[in-house]
Parts: sequence; structure tokens; C-alpha cells
Amino acid sequence: MNAVKLVVFPTSDIAKSKGFFSELLGTEPYADSPYYTGFRTGEMEIGLTPAMPQQSTTAPIVYVDVADINSALAGIIAKGGEKVQDPTDVANGLLIAIVKNCDGSAIGLRQQPKA
Repeated sequence: MNAVKLVVFPTSDIAKSKGFFSELLGTEPYADSPYYTGFRTGEMEIGLTPAMPQQSTTAPIVYVDVADINSALAGIIAKGGEKVQDPTDVANGLLIAIVKNCDGSAIGLRQQPKA
């Protein structure tokens, strides 16, 4: 079974958002860089990324962990999903992709690095 373990919030102000989520979650980020700030809370991760001008939304993106991102992406497209972003290595083999469902909501796929 695939699991939701990451929610990413695009933000126009990483520093302000970092302060907000630090207070909200009662913890400091475990990852803190200009392109990604991550908080762990239980088995869930909350991420912050700079909002990009080409993004059509500032809504959070839920990422679903999958075993094989290419297979998951192909299956979703076959069922009417729309590919927004090809699988991309964002850190040492960690792959992400983004799709849209039939209502246009963005949903992320995430594949952990192979051991």
C-alpha cells in the first residue's frame, strides 16, 4: 500500500513560514536550505519550498510514497491523470513527480532512494 508521508507548502517567505511551522509543530526543522525546509512530526513530514512563478497554485501538495515512481506515474496517466512534472532526482536518489487528478489538483509522487 502506498502512504502519504509528506505535505509541501509553497511559500513566498521561507523565513516567516519556518517560524510559523516551528511554533505550530513545536520543533525546529531537520533540513534547512534555500530550496527546502523540512520538519518531521511523527511519521509525517511537513516541507516548505519557495513558491515558483510558474506554479499555478500556492496550495499544499500531498506526496504519496510509491515503490516505483515510473510505474505509478504510467498507471495514473492511464487512469486519466495528467503529468505535471517528470520524475526528478531532488537529493541523492530521492525521486519526485507531480500529477494532476481529474479536477486539476496537484498530487506528488515520491520514491525513496534505492539501497
